[in-house]
Amino acid sequence: MKGFILMFLGIVHLHEAFGAIHSLLHFYTASSDIPNFPEFVVVGKVDDIQMVHYDSNIQKVVPEQDWVKQTDTQYWESEREKFFDSQQSFKVEVHTLKQRFNQIGGVHVLQYMYGCSRDNETGKTDSFGELGYNGEDFLEYDMNDLAWKAVKQQADFMQDKWNSDASRLVFWEIYFTQTCDKCLKKQVVNGKRTLMTVPPSVSLLQKTPSSPVTCHATGFYPSGVKVVWIKDGQEHHEDVEYGETLQNDDGTFQKSTHLTVKPEEWKNNKYQCVVQVTGIKEDFIKVLTESEIQTNRGDPAPNFVPIIGGVVALLLVVVVVVVVGVVIWKKRSKKGFIPASTSDSDSENSGKGAQKI
Repeated sequence: MKGFILMFLGIVHLHEAFGAIHSLLHFYTASSDIPNFPEFVVVGKVDDIQMVHYDSNIQKVVPEQDWVKQTDTQYWESEREKFFDSQQSFKVEVHTLKQRFNQIGGVHVLQYMYGCSRDNETGKTDSFGELGYNGEDFLEYDMNDLAWKAVKQQADFMQDKWNSDASRLVFWEIYFTQTCDKCLKKQVVNGKRTLMTVPPSVSLLQKTPSSPVTCHATGFYPSGVKVVWIKDGQEHHEDVEYGETLQNDDGTFQKSTHLTVKPEEWKNNKYQCVVQVTGIKEDFIKVLTESEIQTNRGDPAPNFVPIIGGVVALLLVVVVVVVVGVVIWKKRSKKGFIPASTSDSDSENSGKGAQKI
């Protein structure tokens, strides 16, 4: 599968990422026997920005972005009712699966994921719908046959159940071929001030002359980034450690790549750090020279932008769900899909079928 308000100080101009791939993704996660954890959670994202979340503990829909909050209260109440209905349905499904597989106790996770993506340069769209249970793919929606297919034999009974519901099949055909893309485009337009391509700030950092040289890119958006070291015009991978892409608390991202090299080596050769961000054609380059290196010898440590795993501490429960529901479920990469959002903020398009399991 293809797996937050943007403000970056020091950027003179921002350009909208209408050349980028945008995506809309919904996560429905039900679990059992996890102490102090909600049995049911819904998370919706557009372009990796969380828009909405609901869980069985609070039993209300929480819009997370300003452009989503503009929707009237009557709409959110109707969404709450739909999510509550799904909460009950998922609870029944988890119970049914546990009985069918003779699972008495223990932690069990059922996750329903669906969404779509659009390449604004080519106009190409892609959609998917999948169901996973206890870390394994269970069902997937076949876009050619317009029906649900069991990924493993144990899921045949659910395939038959879902495909025997004619109204369900009609709903998903319309959703995947029309509604999802329509909702995605609407969210991109509504949230265009947030959904921008933001260039990175790139720095070369080193603690001491014998420490690795860190190429640190931060403040960029979206999260797709490549940070590499170049030696004399060729990509250099020897003695290079690649860090993970991390999220800043303003919704932008950061990533570091560390090069272990002796001073005499980089002074006698041309080393460059090259940063490439999805949706930005320009490469950002820092040449490794003594004047470019920022050190903290005798000074406080470099001020890396703090990161958090969610939007705010209030959403810690959602972070746990991602660990329990998304990470446990082995996400397949064949679709190359980048996660995206929930509630379509369009009551006529959200539809009870999207919450129906």
